[in-house]
Amino acid sequence: MKHIAILGSSGSIGTQALEVIRENPGLFKVSVLTVGHNSSLLIEQALEFLPLAVVIADESKYQEVKSALSRTSIKVLSGESALVEVVQRPEIDIVLTALVGFSGLQPTIAAIKAGKDIALANKETLVVAGELVTSLAKEHDVKILPVDSEHSAIFQCLVGENVSRIEKIYLTASGGPFRGKDNAFLSGVTKNEALKHPNWVMGAKITIDSATLMNKGLEVIEAKWLFGLDVSQVDVIVHPQSVIHSIVQFKDGSMKAQMGLPDMKLPIQYALAYPERINSNFPRFDFLQYPQLTFEQPDKTTFRNLALAFLAIEKGGNMPCVINAANEVVVAEFLNERIGFLQMSDVIENCMNKVSFLKSPTLQDFIETDKETRILADELVTNYKTTNLK
Repeated sequence: MKHIAILGSSGSIGTQALEVIRENPGLFKVSVLTVGHNSSLLIEQALEFLPLAVVIADESKYQEVKSALSRTSIKVLSGESALVEVVQRPEIDIVLTALVGFSGLQPTIAAIKAGKDIALANKETLVVAGELVTSLAKEHDVKILPVDSEHSAIFQCLVGENVSRIEKIYLTASGGPFRGKDNAFLSGVTKNEALKHPNWVMGAKITIDSATLMNKGLEVIEAKWLFGLDVSQVDVIVHPQSVIHSIVQFKDGSMKAQMGLPDMKLPIQYALAYPERINSNFPRFDFLQYPQLTFEQPDKTTFRNLALAFLAIEKGGNMPCVINAANEVVVAEFLNERIGFLQMSDVIENCMNKVSFLKSPTLQDFIETDKETRILADELVTNYKTTNLK
């Protein structure tokens, strides 16, 4: 029986993880649930799974949750600092970090320092502070188990292999809803169009990232740190069917690919159950339904975010932190219809050019860089039409 803490249980990954746990009551037990603002869903989940503790990050909703769970023995905590506290509970075996964005960094670090294995769905943790996080994981003998479908695929392909024999890995991308479109088309797309992903059911932020190809850029950075690779060993290829989730090419020229239907519950289950591969009732892949699997080069000129992400990891230091913070701001503004689709890349690039560069940042430096970048990105969005960002 593995005791699980789910950080971000109201989101797409969190709710699907609970589906996996619900189907395997003899293998998994929910010890902790946390949400940001969705108090009603947290209450519903807590009453079903009866964890030892829950956290509502929005302190204004603490009393509502506390009152609703008063007849149970569940401990109710609130505030961002409670996330750092709760992941250190001794009964927890594995922490699923399904928080969105930079908010996942400090709770993940706290969990690692407490010796908890990490099922990582929060790619931004490694994007922002990959060297720091992977060093801490090694120091505390903690496993980082990827939940992203692409990184889970690479992880599965490497079971029984010597990582030093990797020549290259290929992260596959669906291309999102705007594959093949040009700037003229993209200049007028709406958030509703951008949220219509052709293959995957995901949260709003990651769906927009997929549409801009920023998600793939962040995954390149994550892959570098997860698998100890040079960025030159990581490539991206567009695979519209989303059946081959990623590929490893070894130094002898052979390749391994992990395949399956696009369903996030599979990599979630694999991470939670690792090193076991347990049964599931997920739909099975039928080759006859996919007579053609196709591949294309990504368009880094039109979808500039992918090129910017490669530039960020090549420069290193706090630059991936800059690109992550700027991207979180512009995606939120795009979803609020305050900025255009193409303008998101303009703001990100300007932040990369203007925020102070630090070659060897500490955790506090990352926190300050994140803050500085968000302030600048907000200003750029506000002044976009008058400054033209030039």
